[in-house]
Amino acid sequence: MNIKEATFIVSNTDVGKCPQDGLPEYAFIGRSNVGKSSLINMLTNQKGLALTSSTPGKTQLINHFLINNRWYLVDLPGYGYTQGGIQKRRTLQRIIDNYLYRRKELTCLFVLIDCRHNPQKNDTKFIQQLGENGIPFAIVFTKIDKLSNEHLKENISIYENTLLKSWEKLPSIFTVSSERKIGKDAILNYIEEINHTL
Repeated sequence: MNIKEATFIVSNTDVGKCPQDGLPEYAFIGRSNVGKSSLINMLTNQKGLALTSSTPGKTQLINHFLINNRWYLVDLPGYGYTQGGIQKRRTLQRIIDNYLYRRKELTCLFVLIDCRHNPQKNDTKFIQQLGENGIPFAIVFTKIDKLSNEHLKENISIYENTLLKSWEKLPSIFTVSSERKIGKDAILNYIEEINHTL
């Protein structure tokens, strides 16, 4: 799939104010500073579509982008945000939960994980909750240019073995580098395949 058009539609904190045209939605989420905005910009070929920042927690709204007039790319706030106090964390978590558990148009959630780290508790807990609630998702390991191929394979294997302790089957897994433009086609083709089944 080639993205020929990516148009910002709306940002909000209320899932009830999301687009009502019934188009499929593919959402992206991850811990703060995982490289979510950079990945979205790479996928859409637009450098400034999603705002990037070295400051964790930049995305604090549900952001909808219409892709090729056929589906929505949704940029969600990051989970595990640690700045701003307890109330801010609770507010962001409520925004995320309302979207994930109430938005019937959500077709697949891409969970971004920094490939450089061993399994983090808030990542594995979040993934476990997705499975328990029947939310379709895929895992995207980001920043693969920061590791050697051997180290990358080792880290992914550790993650897979951790998940297999409580999962019978693993979700689809992708590896990307926004800096080196790696992994773009795999994700977009995956979305295209799902769209063909709808």
